[in-house]
Order: sequence, then C-alpha cells, then structure tokens
Amino acid sequence: MLDLDAYLARIGLRGRPDMAELHRAHVTAVPFENLDPRRGIPVSLELDDLERKLVSDRRGGYCFEQNLLLKAALEGLGAKVELYLARVRVGSPHGTARPRTHLILGVQADGTRWHADVGFGHGTLREPIPFGTGGEYEQAGWRHRVVEDGPELVLQSLDQSGAWVDLYGFVPAPVPFIDVVTSNWYTSTYPRSPFVTGLIVSLQRPDGTRESLSDWNGGLTLTEETPATATVTDVEPDAVPELVATRFGLEGTVV
Repeated sequence: MLDLDAYLARIGLRGRPDMAELHRAHVTAVPFENLDPRRGIPVSLELDDLERKLVSDRRGGYCFEQNLLLKAALEGLGAKVELYLARVRVGSPHGTARPRTHLILGVQADGTRWHADVGFGHGTLREPIPFGTGGEYEQAGWRHRVVEDGPELVLQSLDQSGAWVDLYGFVPAPVPFIDVVTSNWYTSTYPRSPFVTGLIVSLQRPDGTRESLSDWNGGLTLTEETPATATVTDVEPDAVPELVATRFGLEGTVV
C-alpha cells in the first residue's frame, strides 16, 4: 500500500485532505515529465516504483504514473476509483482517431462521482469536476466543460480566442488495469511515440500560471501561460538541464 503520509508530505499536505485539496496540491507540486521514455527507459506502473520515483526521488511522470499514484492516495482516504482510457484530441484534425494513451480517473467520494485527472500535462484539471456532461467549470481562470460526441465524453478547454478546444475523449466504461499496462507500454516504448521522440516538462503554479518546456511543436521552447496571455521563449538545448532543475524542481535528474 502507498505510504500516504509520505505522499502527502511530497505535495505539501498532512492529515486527511478533501479530494479537491489533494488534487490541487498534486497538480502544483509534481511535474509532468517524460524524461525516462525519452532516454529509452520504459515506465513501470508498479506502485512501489511509482512511489519511489514520484515521492521518494521527487521526480515527475506522465499520465499513467501521475493518476495511478493519485488513485492509490484516494483509495487510502476511502474513495472508490475506476480507470478510464482516453484518446488525446488536442493538436489533431477533427475525426482523427488516436490510440488510447491517456488515463483518467472516475472517483466515487462523498456521495458524488467525480472526473479526476492530474496527468494531462500543460492543460490538466486543477481540481476534480463532476463526472459526465454538465456546466462550465472555472479553475484559477481556466474554463473546462464536458460534452458528448457519439459514444465519447469529451473534455474541452476554453482558449484565449474564446473557442472551445477538445482535449481528449473517452468512452465512459471502466477498463481493467491490464489495458492500462498495455497503453502505457505503447506510450513509453513505441519508436514514434512523442514521449519517446520528444521532450515535455510542465507544471502548474499555485496562482494558475502554466509553464511548459517542450519541443513537440518543432523548436524547443519555454511557454508561460495564463488564461489571458502566453509568452513563448526559444531555448537552446544546452540550457535544458538547468531549466529542468530550477524551473521545474527536478534537481539531479538526468536529462
């Protein structure tokens, strides 16, 4: 079982926080990063490995690691958690079918079913939202909603132009853990996976600012973004280790 006290200390909490507080603290403390698959190291989803990497070693990880760690913490606090696999839509033409390479959580807690996700990198939810379609949810100025598209539920975000952008879509049917293992193996080892070929390190700040270091859009850039503004700065490759250490708190991590 997860050492809950150590996990809570990692994200700056103690005691028995509520789910929203836990989710928000995780998002603002644990960086999203793909440094292991980028170096040819497959990602393990065993709880002991997740705890060692993200808690003891104070590393980050991507969606499978982040959300499975959150799942263990939520279950330690008495919640019931189900796994859902989603297809990332952002950055692809409408109707393009991508593999199911994103993991989200359905959480039953306090008599309500929640959609939780601390692992969508630069644009992840800060707090859980009610599961399924409904209203618009504002979190530190960022706005999200869930809409139906055929059999899928689609999480959308409002961009700076005022347009709703699809982030990911998922069929609201829980999947067994072995399906998650399969998707994780593909994501962390497939030669053309962006997590193998590129770089992404990101973190949300407590004030709502999002920072991301990435080469996924071509050149290597550092992006600082609020709901109203975005600043993009070109980065030289030899500056990456220092940025990863100082801006994202990953000191001593091999890049």
